[in-house]
Amino acid sequence: MATDIKKMISNLLEFYDFNNQTIITVGSGGGQFIEYGRVSKNVIAIDNDEIALQRLKENLVKSSLDSKFTLIHSDFYLTNLKADVVMFEFCLHEMKDPMAAIKHAQTMAPNILVTDHWTDSKWAYYVDEEEKVKKSWAAINSLITKKVQKYDGLQLFNDYEEIYQKVQVQGENSINRIAEFRDKKNITIPMSNGFALL
Repeated sequence: MATDIKKMISNLLEFYDFNNQTIITVGSGGGQFIEYGRVSKNVIAIDNDEIALQRLKENLVKSSLDSKFTLIHSDFYLTNLKADVVMFEFCLHEMKDPMAAIKHAQTMAPNILVTDHWTDSKWAYYVDEEEKVKKSWAAINSLITKKVQKYDGLQLFNDYEEIYQKVQVQGENSINRIAEFRDKKNITIPMSNGFALL
């Protein structure tokens, strides 16, 4: 699978000025977007998935960013830290109550940055997350936003087996939705995402 992660990171760095900021990042587990850590003051990464945090730690070491990050294995709602910004990394839609998550984040920082799938993202449809994504953007849009930006990208897969390996954890709906790609090669799926600053 390939997405243009470099472009997504570039978009993120253009959208928000991370320079000398203390950042609390929620759902940072895989570490795809850690480049913002190079310019930040420090980053506190909170994730309730221990395996994801281990992947993050490995990526931080490879990128020589491990000294900038503090990793916390915890439920986000049980943390009470302070920072310049709380950033939800493609996870607000996974929160049971996105509005409650935003409200909790507002007790921790004056700025809330959400990176997530866009409501019309075909990728969100294939991974059976479109309703959760709509719910999270409804919460965002009910608040006063400082800035919102949509970006269009692509998910690229060599074949059906590769996409199957990616989506199987999402369950039967996702597996049924990708059936149209059986026997296909070089699969391209639009993946719109957005950033919102609250």
